[in-house]
Amino acid sequence: MIKIRKYKESDSTILWNIFFYAVRNVNIRDYSQKQVEAWAPNNFDPSVWDKKMAQLSPFVAEMNGVVVGYADIQENGLIDHFFCHHEYQGRGVGSTLMRHILNIGEQRSIQCFYSEVSITARPFFEYFRFQVIKAQEIEVRGQKLNNFLMERQSTAK
Repeated sequence: MIKIRKYKESDSTILWNIFFYAVRNVNIRDYSQKQVEAWAPNNFDPSVWDKKMAQLSPFVAEMNGVVVGYADIQENGLIDHFFCHHEYQGRGVGSTLMRHILNIGEQRSIQCFYSEVSITARPFFEYFRFQVIKAQEIEVRGQKLNNFLMERQSTAK
């Protein structure tokens, strides 16, 4: 069973590892080695990551006490981070997290959800009725990466 809980400061390093290994092991299907190394660098400052996680205040997914993913929903509808442990792909972690953050967003009366979505994650977001608003090219640490601005209107009345 997948349990969703609020972020704790002590989760920061675990979430970095989920992010790092998801990018390096999953996103490598759609991005070059240089691109994933720029996206998830070996030498990223942990204090910068700690601040980012505190700011995002993500929801954390656990399976049998193991942290297996995390995602956030901001007050303006932005889903900034959405990552699942690379060894737990296809086990319902992402779906459980997405349903949770959409539900939270609707409780907060968010009318439109949006995210900058990787090539790899696009089919997953489309499954949850997100639509591509535009394809874009971003630069991360000197590497150009393609992704998609996607959005979904709330189903709440």
